[in-house]
Amino acid sequence: MKNLKKTFSNLEEEILHYKKEKNAVILSHFYQDEDIQDIADFVGDSLDLSKNAAKTKADVIVFCGVKFMAEVAKILSPNKTVVLPDLNAGCSLEESCRAPAFEKFKKKHPDHIVLSYINCSAEIKALSDIIVTSSNAEKIIKKLPLDQKIIFAPDRHLGSYLNKITNRNMLLWNGTCIVHETFSSKELVKVKVRNPDAKIIAHPECPENILNYADFVGSTSSLLRYVSEDNSRKFIVATEPHILHQMKKNEPNKTFLVAPGDDGSCSCSNCPYMELNTLEKLRDCLLHLSPEIKISNELILNAKKPLNLMLKLS
Repeated sequence: MKNLKKTFSNLEEEILHYKKEKNAVILSHFYQDEDIQDIADFVGDSLDLSKNAAKTKADVIVFCGVKFMAEVAKILSPNKTVVLPDLNAGCSLEESCRAPAFEKFKKKHPDHIVLSYINCSAEIKALSDIIVTSSNAEKIIKKLPLDQKIIFAPDRHLGSYLNKITNRNMLLWNGTCIVHETFSSKELVKVKVRNPDAKIIAHPECPENILNYADFVGSTSSLLRYVSEDNSRKFIVATEPHILHQMKKNEPNKTFLVAPGDDGSCSCSNCPYMELNTLEKLRDCLLHLSPEIKISNELILNAKKPLNLMLKLS
């Protein structure tokens, strides 16, 4: 009770106090609010965050992201306590691909292996042969025999893009990301006309009509590298706009514009699930070590197999 009576000058100080007290590490995805990114120990893509956390001596992992990301952290660090600021922070891709329906779909195609995008539940991972990320999917697919039949889940836009660049014909599960579907090609062209010197960069979860206009397509970490390595001074960014915080920190002299939605505005592409996490909830989950991510040992073992194969192939 002594610590509960301690007074703090601000919320950030309180969070750092409890982080030290609980021997915790704070992870933040690129799509989190700026204040969460700035207080985190690691900011990055979901898999890299989980791998970094596994290397630490922390007893507690606070994953500021969405549920499937925290599950990956638990799978890679089963002996650590993993908490998520808001357990309702889900993902439209995860919700679009539930295990019972997917298992039936898989049984209809017994000659196919299953490649699942990491943006899926632990149950879907356990039904998969290989997990991929937007960073390593192309490389892994190209290592598979050309005559190997493949089911790709859950993102049909990413799957379609991968089919195109690898010359495959993977069978695609019909899932999508609500964030990346909000962008309008018509409005994007208008922004490009007003900014002819800007390069368009896009995440491969975007529909093809957006990707067709992109000068560069890549994962969040790839987009960050590209804006630093490219000589252009202005970029139109077609992914969740909170990534602009890191872009601006890395390249303060460059200009970044958010790709617009159907009404020409930019706010529509904020991820509503990511925005459920707040500094207050981050403080509370550190204080109470709740809500905690709990996965059975059997599910951890089954979900870890395709993750390990991904790490081996990539």
